[in-house]
Amino acid sequence: MKIEATIDALVAEINKSSIQPMRLAVLLKSLNGFFAPIATGANRAMGELGVSGRATGNVLGSTDASASQEESTELQTQQIRQTVEDGAEGIAITPFGEGNEAALEEAIANGIPVVTLDTDVMSSKLPIHVGILSKSAGETAGNTLLELLPEGPGTVLIHGWADPSWGDGVSRTQGARGVFEEAGYDVVVHQSIYDDEARDVEVMRAEIEDADPPVVGLIGMFADSYRCVLAADAAGAPDLPIVAFDFAPQTADYMRQRRIEATHVQRQYYEGYLGPYIVYGIKSIGLDATRKILAPQLVEGNQFDLGVDVVRWNKVDAYNDFLDEIGAEQ
Repeated sequence: MKIEATIDALVAEINKSSIQPMRLAVLLKSLNGFFAPIATGANRAMGELGVSGRATGNVLGSTDASASQEESTELQTQQIRQTVEDGAEGIAITPFGEGNEAALEEAIANGIPVVTLDTDVMSSKLPIHVGILSKSAGETAGNTLLELLPEGPGTVLIHGWADPSWGDGVSRTQGARGVFEEAGYDVVVHQSIYDDEARDVEVMRAEIEDADPPVVGLIGMFADSYRCVLAADAAGAPDLPIVAFDFAPQTADYMRQRRIEATHVQRQYYEGYLGPYIVYGIKSIGLDATRKILAPQLVEGNQFDLGVDVVRWNKVDAYNDFLDEIGAEQ
């Protein structure tokens, strides 16, 4: 409700300003899976801005689920440079981090405001980033699982991220880790093998079986969190409490069976919806005025904190109904 109120305030202030036609581009890592609700929100915002005569442009992203990270990064870098060449006056983007930071820096150097969604980049020149506070979100998820754990000693297995090339993944994982260590549990951080589910599950199975003290719970930090269920089953430990992240169909199915106790959803629809409006707001009413309106959710100067929805196993269908209402099915 607070996010909706902030969006309404931004739209109202934009509507008070004179119409300044603007060419926008929304560039997403993908139009499928986790990113589909972002595309839905962005398309809706672009449509509203278009009807009012304020903006033209497209929502672009890969539809090739088989593309490698390197191929997808290169495609998006090309899209950034082509968008600039075609005369874009503003960009909202879910970037691939360091992989296309140079191209974004070039766009900013040309006076084009760039708003990042979901994944931030290191540049301090970006006016606003829309997403979750990764460490805080990890702590929230950690506390959800903590309520379900037996008294220690015990080990918690985190299906997370340790590779420093993805800072947000590391921060989210470390946020959860800190919760368990402070509570006196041992922690094993499993580096997600995103592109090989069978290998990912097999490695986790071995980690569960080898843990000393024994594993007492599992937590997944990303959209492939449901693999924790597969690993627990493979290790002959189907009763371990499991908490997840995001709202993949497999996660929802396991929640209905109460194999996953809760998940944490990133409000992607609002991420996509905010992107075009923030970019247009920077042009029409200025960056300072835009930041002032976003202030209720703005932290550290340029981070719009979307927060996460904590969805318990017995609320999965009610949450699905909510997503249907806003047209953000996942």
